[in-house]
Amino acid sequence: MLRHLTVCLCAFAAQAPAQAVSELERLVDRVALYPDPLLSDVLVAAGYPDQIPEAARWANEHAYLREDMLAGAIADDRLWFDPSVQALLPFPGVLDMMTRNLGWAQQLGDAFLYDRGAVMDTVQRLRRRAWEFGYLRGTPEIAVRTGPYIEIVPVRPGYYAVPVYDPAVVYSRPRPGFRVAGAISFGPGITLGPAFAPWGWGVGFNRFAWDTQTVIINNRPWVRTRENRAIYAHPYQVQRYERREDRREIHERRDDRPEDNGKGRGRDRDR
Repeated sequence: MLRHLTVCLCAFAAQAPAQAVSELERLVDRVALYPDPLLSDVLVAAGYPDQIPEAARWANEHAYLREDMLAGAIADDRLWFDPSVQALLPFPGVLDMMTRNLGWAQQLGDAFLYDRGAVMDTVQRLRRRAWEFGYLRGTPEIAVRTGPYIEIVPVRPGYYAVPVYDPAVVYSRPRPGFRVAGAISFGPGITLGPAFAPWGWGVGFNRFAWDTQTVIINNRPWVRTRENRAIYAHPYQVQRYERREDRREIHERRDDRPEDNGKGRGRDRDR
């Protein structure tokens, strides 16, 4: 099925500039306001669309696990996903969104592989628009740093809350009387401590160098492109495993997640 979703991004070059810009904005708009560490990982993980659905299934079946127990389960189950995809397992809502929109996810990953700079420029353009229209502001969850580039970072290191917003609203000039303050909300946050360092989660480990259009993953520049995509292996502390149909998970699967007073990681809690 995925081969039917493949987009020849060479077409961007043949399109009129305004049309190409509009298409990139459509691809990026739903994630452009994510905190930089999360956004950087979403962009690189989107380059492995064949792995996203199974990763989403695993994340939802193990959403009862948190923090060190979750990190231990990811390591023990010897998952075959690329470490960048494994790094999103604490965010089942994000993986679920990518799975439900798999064609979009693959197009986003292809765009990033084809022209990283154009994608990063689009993120900045949308963030600037959301800032100028008054929607994007600091909150208890995120700090917004303005200047030549707009950075969005967690207020508390290691604590991530995924923003929820309507792209049709936050990138448009508000109509008179519209209350912009409520346009971006956040679900319960997720704490990723030292146990998640092997997957690149740590202060400054996942970030953007906006001035050089560089993406830093696990404190190293991410240099996967469409030319080397089949052989590129980014440096992680995570051991890589081959895909095996007969692999059995060590940890039980659970679809009946108990109520946890808002502290869990269920499908609807982090999107």
